[in-house]
Amino acid sequence: MIQLRSILKVADNSGAKRIRVILVHGGSKKRFGYLGDIVSASVIKAMPHSEAKQGEKVKAIIVRTKKEHRRADGSYVRFDDNAAVIFENQKTGELKGTRVFGPIAREIKDLGYNKIASLAPEVL
Repeated sequence: MIQLRSILKVADNSGAKRIRVILVHGGSKKRFGYLGDIVSASVIKAMPHSEAKQGEKVKAIIVRTKKEHRRADGSYVRFDDNAAVIFENQKTGELKGTRVFGPIAREIKDLGYNKIASLAPEVL
């Protein structure tokens, strides 16, 4: 469950290391974000001389959450951390980074983010 001011790891090589959630997209009543949700966030920690600068506002998709997610077959999936991948352009699906680190959930691919799934080393 990702909400306002949640801190997320960045699972790509855009240069950002940590982001803080400003808004979970999906309407005014949308309080929590789960796997596959889009969030607006601020970069709070970044590598020097990288594309993502500290204090920059970015949009990202949540790819891993500590809170378990129930699948249609009755199984659950959960991860060790909360992580997101930063978008360059959300409409075209372009990512800011060129690599994705760590496993991602199968739900990301099912939502149509095939680029993220293809760059990830493992899809659970």
